[in-house]
Amino acid sequence: MQPTYPAGLMWFRRDLRAHDNAALCQALESCGQLHCVFVFDRAILDTLPRRDRRVEFIRESLAGLDADLRRLCGKAHAGLIVRHAVAAAEVPRLARELGVQAVFANHDDEPQSLARDASVRTSLAASGLAFHTAKDHVIFERRELLSAAGTPYTVFTPYKKAWLARLDHASLQPHGSGDARRLAERPPPLRREVPALAELGFESTNLRELEIPTGTAGGTRLLDDFFTRIDRYDRTRDFPAVKGPSYLGVHLRFGTVSIRDLVSRAHTPASDGSDGAATWLGELVWRDFYAQILANFPHVADESGRGRNFRPVYDAVEWEEGPAADAAFAAWCGGRTGYPLVDAAMAQINQTGYMHNRLRMVVASFLTKDLGIDWRRGERYFAEKLNDYDLASNNGGWQWAASTGCDAQPYFRIFNPVSQSAKFDPEGKFILRYLPVLAGLPAKLRHAPWTAKPVELSAAGLALDRDYPAPIVQHEEARQRTLLRYAAARAAAD
Repeated sequence: MQPTYPAGLMWFRRDLRAHDNAALCQALESCGQLHCVFVFDRAILDTLPRRDRRVEFIRESLAGLDADLRRLCGKAHAGLIVRHAVAAAEVPRLARELGVQAVFANHDDEPQSLARDASVRTSLAASGLAFHTAKDHVIFERRELLSAAGTPYTVFTPYKKAWLARLDHASLQPHGSGDARRLAERPPPLRREVPALAELGFESTNLRELEIPTGTAGGTRLLDDFFTRIDRYDRTRDFPAVKGPSYLGVHLRFGTVSIRDLVSRAHTPASDGSDGAATWLGELVWRDFYAQILANFPHVADESGRGRNFRPVYDAVEWEEGPAADAAFAAWCGGRTGYPLVDAAMAQINQTGYMHNRLRMVVASFLTKDLGIDWRRGERYFAEKLNDYDLASNNGGWQWAASTGCDAQPYFRIFNPVSQSAKFDPEGKFILRYLPVLAGLPAKLRHAPWTAKPVELSAAGLALDRDYPAPIVQHEEARQRTLLRYAAARAAAD
């Protein structure tokens, strides 16, 4: 096929893989020669702490992508051009420097990303350069799936039904690598290795100690391992002490695995009756659902990423504020609430950047409905800590827990942190992983240490408020306050 452009530039963002990459395939088909760039965007990085696992994950994954690109084309000086700059300015500048006629990238519907891309498009157009983007990180996006009324879905079950009905071979067809010989060698001044963390102003984290695999190779290993146990996923996914999840969240976030590959591999066993595969496929549909919510209802997040209520009726909720609320929020962040499952979950996210999905619901419910604190404070904390932070899913999950979102749990459904603990961590194994101070208690008391008798606490060598905090709130009392809080908001809206 005759190329449309003599030269082009592929801009990698949240799609750090060389295989089944929609924009890369389009670029290789359209350009006589193709340069590749990744920009460590200072508009994002300059706001982060100097130790951030996500930056290290990206850096390690880029090293693998750089090698994969060279391997594909067989050219020693091909590979990634890596810049550390403000992407909105650097991409057009680099495009002009390289003398390309078009830039290619995959869609990103987060508000800040849309604003960045609009700026890039305008700058490129001023120089007579084209900007092409493609769908890549979801199966169906934006307005691809609409209700019979021609409106975006806001309830998950009919969306899932439509999603599964629309799914076909074309939806899952992988994008080929195109003619990899068109990958260009980098100009001599740009032949540099992926910069070390220190060059970016960052320090190493515990990413390697945690043995979090990076890049396409790491994502593939996790996927292969998960598919040896996917048939049990429906029975194991809610138990944080059990190896139930896929642990692919960070790889989906940064595109080191292909969503089409994941759905393809899950769809066949799900169709053949595997409840585990069907359940996991449903989780991938939830990911698409929240992505299209963000795209079609941008009021859920402004350009800073700070969410707004999907359901305006809850704008009138009077969240707890002031010094007492700030102290309670600090206790929640630090895992010092006195509720072991909540505290262990917060220790998990603080120490590893990961939190089990069941626990994300538990701690979100606790913050909003036991402590009465605005869900947006929890959303921002997760945005700082989660390795797999994704605005659409994070916003959707928090609004689900707070009952302010689309198809959220009703406001009167309030997780009991003790019964959740007893049900999903019956022996307290997960709790002890992060709260070894409770090891001396019998299993049934690890869920609620304050219910232990003085002799039991003494035998365990444990003193409340010395070794482990007493509860900062009484759940049943908090539950009643929450029911009144939401009822008042609904009455005010009538």
